[in-house]
Amino acid sequence: MTLRHQIIALAIVPLVISILAITTFITWQSANLAKNSIDTFEQNMLKTKEAEILNLTNLALSAIQTIYDNAGSDDEAAKQQVAAILTSLDYGKDGYFFVYDYDGNNIVHPRQSFRHGHNWLDLTDPDGDKVIAELIATARAGGGLHQYKWQKPSTGQIADKLSFVVSLDKWHWVVGTGVYLDDVFAQSAAANAGMRANIRRTFVIVALIAVPSVLVVFTTCMLLTFHERRMADSRLKALTQRVIDTQEEERARLARELHDGISQSLVGVRYAMDLAGRKVRTNVDDAAVTIDRGVEALNSAIKEIRRLSHDLRPRVLDDLGLTAALEALCYHFAERTGIETKIDASGFTDTLKAEANTALYRVAQEAFNNVERHSGASRLAVKLWSDGGRARMTVTDNGTGFDGIKDGVSGRSGLGLRNMQERMAHFRGLLLINSSETGTTLTAMMPKSANRPADQQAEAA
Repeated sequence: MTLRHQIIALAIVPLVISILAITTFITWQSANLAKNSIDTFEQNMLKTKEAEILNLTNLALSAIQTIYDNAGSDDEAAKQQVAAILTSLDYGKDGYFFVYDYDGNNIVHPRQSFRHGHNWLDLTDPDGDKVIAELIATARAGGGLHQYKWQKPSTGQIADKLSFVVSLDKWHWVVGTGVYLDDVFAQSAAANAGMRANIRRTFVIVALIAVPSVLVVFTTCMLLTFHERRMADSRLKALTQRVIDTQEEERARLARELHDGISQSLVGVRYAMDLAGRKVRTNVDDAAVTIDRGVEALNSAIKEIRRLSHDLRPRVLDDLGLTAALEALCYHFAERTGIETKIDASGFTDTLKAEANTALYRVAQEAFNNVERHSGASRLAVKLWSDGGRARMTVTDNGTGFDGIKDGVSGRSGLGLRNMQERMAHFRGLLLINSSETGTTLTAMMPKSANRPADQQAEAA
């Protein structure tokens, strides 16, 4: 995996983890809220059931209260009359009253007649609860609620039941009624199932939105990466070709300069020396004149070599700095072309790195070449200054200008303008060109990052 792909992965993996974490948190929170709501609903239903059986018990007690109060502890007729009343007080398929004595003998059970007259004190439910014994103990303790498992008459299945019991102490009876809770638990189970279905549906919806989104982001990043890589490769190939073309052009230029200038001068020196030698051998008086001409031709060759050397790498730039190098460039340019050339470097503080100095010098040199070859200008002005620690340079001429400026560089620009732009871009600087029929102004701006470190500036000072 390349560095670019690693960066993309590092950008996408946290996104996926964040989405999963947020989805998990929302799911967990939703589950807790739903569970709390269902628990509250279940508790409210149970309280409603408790209130219901309490009211039913009070009604039953009201129905037998007069008979019970007027009867004695051994009044069998009253007991049978009360048992008959309680047997008749049923409500619905599963609603009835039951009566046991303190010993566990069943006295009233309208839905399970087989229990009448038998002792059920040791009866236990599937959970191991001794139902009748617990009901008797609850009633004798003052009455209350007790939950256990019992056969539901309407279905014949074992279900949870909540009963309320009171005691008739005079007769040692326990009277009670109850409601079955399977419908409450069924509603809670249905609500839980609905909650889980909603959570699953929510998770699926989030996944259907998040996963394609991540895939789209990843695919887009990959496509952009491939596109940028292809563009970078094409630009690199074009740059490589431009470098090769520049090298060939420079070699051709040097070859022409050497052939047309230095080579011709040296050939002239050779012929002058040969002629002077023949004249010396034949005692001709003007041999010295011929030698002087040869010396002049040799001096011309030396000047040409110095000019070529200066064009390749001016020593004054390394020895005296950018200001002196630009002043020398302006002087030689004016001397060679006859174009009036001025330079103003009064506001410049040389704090640039050596490479940045070279870049600005080459930009000025290329600008001078363009002025000489294409502009037809009669005046040229160079201004070099520092603005807030940032180096600035403008090259202005009064030539004919050119068309097709695009983003500060000619849209149909040649290799020279592109080289200037790339030199400035290397230091994150800017190259701006404003051209019109009355002239062209080229502005080069270096950032602070192109300056030497503070300690090196102090040493240079």
